[in-house]
Order: sequence, then C-alpha cells, then structure tokens
Amino acid sequence: MIREKLILETINMIKLYNLDIRTVTLALSLRDCIADDVNTVCKKIHDKIIKYSKNLVEYADELENDYSIPIINKRIAITPISIIGESCQNPDYIKIAQTLDKTAEEVGVNFIGGFSALVEKGFTKGDELLIESIPKALSTTERLCASVNLASSKAGINMDAVLKMAEIIKQTADLTKDGIGAAKLVCFCNSASDNPFMAGAYCGYGEPECALNVGVSGPGVVRAAIESMPQNADMSELSNRIKQIAYKITATGELIGRKLAKKLDIPFGVIDLSLAPTPAQGDSVAGIFQAMGLEHAGAHGTTAALAMLNDAVKKGGIMASSHVGGLSGAFIPVSEDSGMIEAASNGYITFDKLEAMTSVCSVGLDMIAIPGDTPITTIAGIIADEMAIGMINKKTTAVRLIPVAGKTVGDKVVYGGLMGEAPIMAVNTLSSEKFVKRGGRIPAPIHSLNN
Repeated sequence: MIREKLILETINMIKLYNLDIRTVTLALSLRDCIADDVNTVCKKIHDKIIKYSKNLVEYADELENDYSIPIINKRIAITPISIIGESCQNPDYIKIAQTLDKTAEEVGVNFIGGFSALVEKGFTKGDELLIESIPKALSTTERLCASVNLASSKAGINMDAVLKMAEIIKQTADLTKDGIGAAKLVCFCNSASDNPFMAGAYCGYGEPECALNVGVSGPGVVRAAIESMPQNADMSELSNRIKQIAYKITATGELIGRKLAKKLDIPFGVIDLSLAPTPAQGDSVAGIFQAMGLEHAGAHGTTAALAMLNDAVKKGGIMASSHVGGLSGAFIPVSEDSGMIEAASNGYITFDKLEAMTSVCSVGLDMIAIPGDTPITTIAGIIADEMAIGMINKKTTAVRLIPVAGKTVGDKVVYGGLMGEAPIMAVNTLSSEKFVKRGGRIPAPIHSLNN
C-alpha cells in the first residue's frame, strides 16, 4: 500500500532538487476506429480521444496543486497508426497526422505519440505508407511524435527498414528548422508498448482499452543523496542509497498516478521509474557520475557508473510498485542534460563512448545532433549498431539523431525548453555504404530460441 505520508518526505526533493512527475500519459487503443474511409477514421479518432482525455490536463493540474508536486507533461499515446490507417480504401496518413495534432491541441496535451509502425520482421502496405509520410507529417504538425521499431531480439534487424529510416530522418530534419522534426522521431529495437516518454510512446496491440502510465524523474535527488554520503562510502553503500531514493520517488509517482487514474475513471497502467534529465542545473544524470567520483561524464568508469545507477534505480523502484514498466532506468540524452551538453561540448564524451553507455542505460543514442551533411548510409550504420546492442542484450535501445543542415562539428543548435541545446558531434567518416545496402534481415541471435 502506498502511504500518503511519503509525500511529506519529498518536500525538499521538490524544492531543492527538481523532483517532478515528468509525464502522465494516457494510453488509448484506437483499434475500434478502423474504417474503410479515412474521413470516418479521422472522425472516430477525434471523438475517442476527446471522450477519454478531455479532463486529463484539468485533473492533472488539480493534483499538482493539491500535492505541490510538479507534473511537467501531459501526453497521449495511441495504437500504432500504421495499423489504423491501412484499413482505408483511400489511406491518407497526413490527414490522420493532422487530425491527431489538432485533437491534441484541443485537449491541451503537450504531445501525442503513436504515429508509429512495427517493422522488425518486414513491412505491410500500411507500414510503408506511414513511414513515407513521416517527414511531411512531422513538419506540418507541432505535437505529433513518431516511432518505428526496426529490430527485436526475437526477429532480428530489418536492414531494409534501417536504411529507409536513415533516409526518413534526414528528410524530416531538412524540412524543419534546425532539424527539430527529427527530435520527434525515434527508431527502436525491442520497443516498449507501455512507455510513457516521448517520442517513443505508443499504445501496444496487447494493451487495454485505456490506461494511465506515469513517468517519474529525479536525477538531482539522486545526486544530492550521494553527495551527502561519506567520501569513502563504497559501491554497495552507494547502490543501497540510490535504491532508497528510487523507492521514494517511485512511491510518490504511483500515488499521483493512481489518484489521477481514479479521477479519470480509467485503470492505472504502469510507472516508468526512469531518471529523465533536463537542461536545468542540478537535474543531470551526468552530475550523478561526478557525485560518484568521476571528474566528468566520459571519463573511464562512466559506463560502470551508469550500469550501477540503472540497476539500483530499478531495484529500488520495483519495491515501491506492483506495476513497473516502460523503459525504467536512466536516460542519457545529450541535448537534454546539462552535464552531457558540457561533456560533449568539451570533447569529454564521444559518439563511441555514448554507444558503449547504451549497452547499460535504459534507452540509447538520444537527442544527438550530427553534421547535416552526414551520409544517409552512415546514419543507417549508426542505427544498425544500436539495434544490434538491443537485440543481443535483450533490452530496449533507441536512436534519436538530428542531422542539422548547415551545421558542422564545433557548431551547436539551441532548441530551448526541455530539449535544451546540442553541440554538433563528430561521426566516423569511414563508409558504411556497401554494408547497409545489402538489405535483408540480420537474423535473431541464438538466445531468441527460448520458447
């Protein structure tokens, strides 16, 4: 049982260390919106989203005021739209995208995710049409987010889809100012169908009619807890302290989530206990590494520190909730973490080091700006490497790259808000072209045969 008095223990965490509920995300199935005519589909989608989410923002704001706990984002995640649109005799994914965006604006949410396709084993006609429409869809909307699952530990890696998505990322970036459209597009291996975080949130095929999923955060709280410990505290003591903090953060998030779900009269889904950083000072995952004793993120030992952090957060959080899901762990988005921005700007952390860290973090290569003239085949190689890490390790990995037109290494791009600013990072200039153009599917690893 969650005790409300735990809220009292979080007061200093909120005031001093940026503890917040990063997102409350309404996951909504649109499977009953399928129809032969795209106009009918759009009307059904609009009406259903309004029905379930019309009070989401209002009720979340009420709880934020009642408990004085910031709820930063209110979001919606829907059934992958490739499934919904392909039933139409006159499929028009741009029309659906714009309907979703306008409806999201109408109900007041920050983002709506689920302009998505799952193609780890191949394409349907709907998948192909949706993927082709992504650049225009994201360049003509504000709140829409897209994702494509390209690989899984059971199916392997769809290399045809990898190369196609590299092209789509480039097109999307080129159509939007400073490539911002690409920041709303993510490629996955082993995507989580109950993930409340954007840009990868969607409501999976096996999810219920609707549910409320919550994402909590608090890297500043973890850093402060570590800094309060003796300098000679060993790794086991650090891990235990992180677990204790993760327990309190998770308990707070679940309490708010269950109360909001009750007000909305829908089931509570999962709590994603990820440490999601922001550009604000003191709200950095990279800052936790420094508190642990590293000079800065990128120093040798960073991957080990991240592995311990990720594991301790999950162990502590899972004791506070019966339903932990989503991604859960620690995010390392370059542009959204003040410490990671500093490390990348000063050359402390490189692309290769970031790739190594993704083997133990909760997502992958996230919010990384690269030169606008990076070849599509190089982008495909980057995606393929990250998909391989996820496939072999049976974990979720992701790629959110932003090729910024007219920018090169040494430049930076400023987005503001939670998206922060991104130094343009160098990528390996050796060619991947012949490899990625082979196409086909990289087979699933031997450990996939475990049924």
